[in-house]
This record gives sequence, structure tokens and C-alpha cells, in this order.
Amino acid sequence: MTFLITALWLVGVAIVCVTVLSLVPSSRWWVRMWEFPRLHILLASVAMIFAGMALPENQRFAFMSLMVLTALYQGRKVFPFTPLAQADVAVCNADGRDTLTMLASNVLMENDNHAALTDLISHSDPDVLLLMETNEVWNTALSATLSRYPTVVRHVRDNHYGMIFATRLKTGAAETIFLSDDNTPTLLADLQAPGGGWFHFIGLHPRPPVPGNTTQERDEQIKRAATLTRHSDLPVAIMGDFNDVAWSWSAMRFKHHGQYLDPRIGQGILPSFDANHRILRFPIDQFYLTEGIDLVSFRRGPRIGSDHFPMLAVIAVSQNAGRRKSG
Repeated sequence: MTFLITALWLVGVAIVCVTVLSLVPSSRWWVRMWEFPRLHILLASVAMIFAGMALPENQRFAFMSLMVLTALYQGRKVFPFTPLAQADVAVCNADGRDTLTMLASNVLMENDNHAALTDLISHSDPDVLLLMETNEVWNTALSATLSRYPTVVRHVRDNHYGMIFATRLKTGAAETIFLSDDNTPTLLADLQAPGGGWFHFIGLHPRPPVPGNTTQERDEQIKRAATLTRHSDLPVAIMGDFNDVAWSWSAMRFKHHGQYLDPRIGQGILPSFDANHRILRFPIDQFYLTEGIDLVSFRRGPRIGSDHFPMLAVIAVSQNAGRRKSG
């Protein structure tokens, strides 16, 4: 019995500690990493509330109160990303509208299942394609597929931060830029949708909070991306592997600064990483949009051998968006 009591308190204290750590305003990886498993910590807290019934009566109230508080806090962070919350973006009907499909995928540089990705591209036939972690091997393997796109921007690297962008849409500009000092690219493009409206497309892949990396550069890159198009009257669509969960404070700041809408809010968490684990999965491959772009669908694609699931979005851009550019 003593062992059980000790074990319950150790687990309970650990849950409280990692919850408190997630409140600390720090860029250290071992602090910020606890923003990721909020759903897992919530479920663990709820489980420990019931497990606390096994404690002696004089310890039960204090233990269960701590677990209830942690569950309420974690639940408050996760709740907006459940179907029970009010949706950030209304899903519209595609009937009679000019839509376009966007596909973003972190391919995993070491992944040699190139055929799975080329099959997905052939099947989904995206108008906009953003691929991350692309090295020269991937560039060569995708050469036939990419040849079908009139605009291709390549930033091929062997450091897990390569990027390839391709589109069949009319392009006003498309280039990779650097928003931080960590040598990770950001893709910025001006595109014309099938209906005639123009919009900005931004592709992001900042560094993750892992040993050896703080989140300072990642957070700065995400913040700067949010303000890239602040003074433009064009709508914006952003996709990529943010290496940041949808409910983090930096993601919330991003939404606020850029006035972005998140399709996950009110729709579902839609975890995208790690594709190799059924339990430890987090929503870090993001898609945001602004007013002037209607959402038709946002979904997770099939596994392609990467540790990330591909993400696909179908949108419709307002026909009046950026008409001045077409002249």
C-alpha cells in the first residue's frame, strides 16, 4: 500500500510540475516542449483523479484537487480544438465555385519511399505543392512530377531544411526568404486563383524545440511570418511544418498578429506528427488563412513513409481579391 501511495504522488507531482513548466515564459527547449502533450497531460490528470480514490482519506482531497486543477487548465488549452467549440472557419460548399488544392508535406529527408509521395501528388493533383526536408535525392526522385508544374522554386539542402515549392497557378512572384538567423527558409509567393482573385501563399518550416535548439529563432520566424503581409490587401494562406503545436502561446500570438483563422478550431485536433506512433501525435503541421479565402476542406493525407502526415487543403479565393494585380 505504501508503494502505491508513493507512486501515485510521484506521478501526480510530475503532472503538476510539467503543467507549471508550460506556464514559464522561456525559450529553453526542455520548457517549451511541455506545450506539445497537453492532451496527453489532460488525460493523465483525469486518470489520476480516479486513481486518487485509492489514497488514504486524509490525502485524497489534496491530491484530487491538484489533479482537477491541472485537468481544468490543460482542458482549457485543448478545448478550442474540439468539435464542441465554436469553429474559427466555416466550411463552405464547393458547388459551382472555382477551387484549388494545396498539399504540404514534410517528406523526411531519409525517407526513401519516393513512390508514395508521387502517387499522392498524382492522385490529389494539387495546384500548390510545398515539400519540406527535401535534399538532392528527393529533388531527383521528384523531377518527373515537378516537371508538370510551370513554376518551381527549389531550396535543396542536406540539413533537413530543404524546401521545394511548385504551382500551376499564375504567379506574380515566388521566392525563398530568411526571417531568422538559423538558415531555415520561408517561401513567399503571390498567386492567382482559378477564379481570378490573387492571394499570398507562405510556406514555413522553422526548427523544433529539441536538445541543442532554443525556440527563440522559431518563435521569431513565426512572428515575422505573421506580419509579412500585414500591409497588403490580399488574403493569405499559410502552410508548413511549424514545429509548434496549434495551442501554443506562440501560435496564438501568430494568429493575433496576422488576424489568421485556424481550421482546426472547432473542427478537431487533426494530429500530423508523429505518423509512426498512434499515441504520441501532435498537431504541428499547420494551415492558416485570412478573410477572403473560403475553406472547402482540410484533411490529413495517408502515410508516405515520413514521420509527418501530408496535409491537404481545398480553398476558394474571393474573385475580387487583388483584382488590381491582374491589370
